[in-house]
Formats: sequence, C-alpha cells, structure tokens
Amino acid sequence: MLDALIQGILLGGYYAILAAGLSLMFGVVRFINLAHGDLAILGAYLVLFGVEILGLSPLAAVLAMLPVMALAGWIMQRLLFARALGSGVLLPLLVTFGLGAVLQNTMFGLFGSDTRSLGNHIGSLSWSSWQMPFGISLGKLPVITFAVAVAALVALQLMLSFTKIGRAIRATSSDPEAAELSGVNARKVHRAAAAIAVALAGLAGAFLAMRALINPYAGPTQLIFAFEAVVIGGIGSLWGTLAGGIVLGVAQSLGSTFSAQWFQLAGHLVFLGVLGARLYAAHAHHHGGWRAALKLPRTVQPRAVEEDLP
Repeated sequence: MLDALIQGILLGGYYAILAAGLSLMFGVVRFINLAHGDLAILGAYLVLFGVEILGLSPLAAVLAMLPVMALAGWIMQRLLFARALGSGVLLPLLVTFGLGAVLQNTMFGLFGSDTRSLGNHIGSLSWSSWQMPFGISLGKLPVITFAVAVAALVALQLMLSFTKIGRAIRATSSDPEAAELSGVNARKVHRAAAAIAVALAGLAGAFLAMRALINPYAGPTQLIFAFEAVVIGGIGSLWGTLAGGIVLGVAQSLGSTFSAQWFQLAGHLVFLGVLGARLYAAHAHHHGGWRAALKLPRTVQPRAVEEDLP
C-alpha cells in the first residue's frame, strides 16, 4: 500500500502537467477546450517526428516541440476560440469538439493507427529505478516527470506574479472589463494564455509517450483525466491542479492494488464524490447552510371542502 501511495503521488505529476493548461484556459479565457487531450497527443507525435525523422535527441525534440505548440495555441485562440467565445456557450464546445476530431483524423492520416512510444528512444530511463527501503522502487522517469511538473508550476507562478504579462493575465482573470479599462489588451492576454496552455499540453503528451503507448485517438481519455484533476483540485487554481492530480493518481494507484480494472474506476469514483460534494455544498450555501439543505420539503395537505365534511 505504501508503494502504491508513492507511485500514485508520482503519477499525479503527469496529471498536473496535463491539467494545468486546461485550468489556465478556463481561469483566464473562461473557455473549456475539449480538444485539450488531442493537443497533448499531437505534442507527443511532434516529439516522435523530431526523434525518428529529424534525428534529434528526445530532449532536443521536446524543446523544439514546445514553441511549435505555443504558436499553434496562439493561432487557434486568434482564429477559432476568440470568435467562438462571442457566440454563446454551446458554440465553443462544438468548435473544440470538431477541432479534436480534425486533429485525430489528421494524426491518423499522417502517422497511421499503430501504437507508438518514445520508450525505445530514451534508453534505460523508461524502466530503471532507484531501490528504496521497505522494498519500494522509485522509477526514474516518474520522479523526473513529477519534478518537471513542480518546476513548471513554480515557473508559471513566478511568471504570473512578477512579470507584466503575468499581472495582465491575473487582472484579466479577475475582472476582464476592469482590466480593459486599465489599458490591458484582453485579446493579447487570451492568446498568451492559450499559447501557454497548449505548450503545457504538448509537454504532458511527451511524457505520456515516454511512459506508455499512444495512438491518434488517445486524446479523449487524457481529456477526462485532465478534467477530473481540475475539478478535484479546484477550477482555476494553479496549485490545485497538482493537488488534484496527486489525488487522482493515488486513487488510481490504490485501486489497481485490488484489481487492474479498478485503476480507472477508482479515479472516476473519487471524481464523482468530489463533484457531488461541491454541488451539494453550493446548494447548501444557496439555500441557507447545511442544515437547511438537509430539510425535506413539507408535504402539502389538501384542505377539506364542505362537500367532504359530515
């Protein structure tokens, strides 16, 4: 159980990277990107292209992929997301759903349907580990993934706190209209947020390809994991994504100790439990507290009329 707990915490690092971009997009742009998982898979395939076709090292391929994904996010925000945002609630969901379908079929056409992995290109890093007391084994790749997740979140936090664009992002997230009145260009801020979010998705996809097999249609599953981590950790919370990712990873890891089928099911159950608790808390707050929320509606008794009286 202790080993499963530690492995779940390390797995949470991957989920944190995956969920950070989704949380940033919702927190700043107020936009739910249903193609987020497919963008992560696209980032993985770009790294594979750099390694297998261009002959780059895995690290160089990842570093080359990040600005490409950031540029793609900037372009999508300008040409697609911004226009969809001004057309109600449903259109953004339809646009990103369609974008995901286009990405899936494009990757299928370019790379085929065979499963691929970066594990063959990173040598012993994909399987080597450090042996700890009590028979605990720490995989080097999961530890590196968790360290990169923490480093990415720290860098993002420093950027939001101490840079001009970071302050503009925070201002736009808090009150877009007031930020506009203060001279902040909300459209440029949204494009910057989208670029960061898509680059983070690509980074998560690269780590996924290092630890598992991928295919062009693996994106929706990753979207579900990212969405669950965001909801568990709190929507729009930067460090909440790390906490949510850890909770999700621990739930999946502990679930797998009982049965292989419980790996995903345990995470889904924790997500549903947290979501139900949040909805119930919101209902209780709206109706005057927990005690009021627990009260059942009174049964309305029909009044007697004269014809029914003796």
